[in-house]
Amino acid sequence: MSDHSNSSPLKMYFAVWGALLLGTFITYEAALLDLGAFNAPVALIIATTKALLVVLFFMHLRHASEKLLKLVVISTVFFLFILIFFAMFDYGTRSWS
Repeated sequence: MSDHSNSSPLKMYFAVWGALLLGTFITYEAALLDLGAFNAPVALIIATTKALLVVLFFMHLRHASEKLLKLVVISTVFFLFILIFFAMFDYGTRSWS
């Protein structure tokens, strides 16, 4: 059997779920505001915070080993660089005429 001594109680799951709902509402309200150049950074900060909540609590990385955390971070950064590379390659090879 698996050890559930590190699992979060049900109350914590509902608190995180409520925080995610609040984050979704804040995202909606921020989209309605004209923040100029800050629209994208604000949306990305909110999305990153929500993703962090999901990863830490629902994917149980809060109690994970340090090696697993390093593996997750390194693989995430690696795939982020791949996505940025292909996006910039596509942007650089477009015909503008």
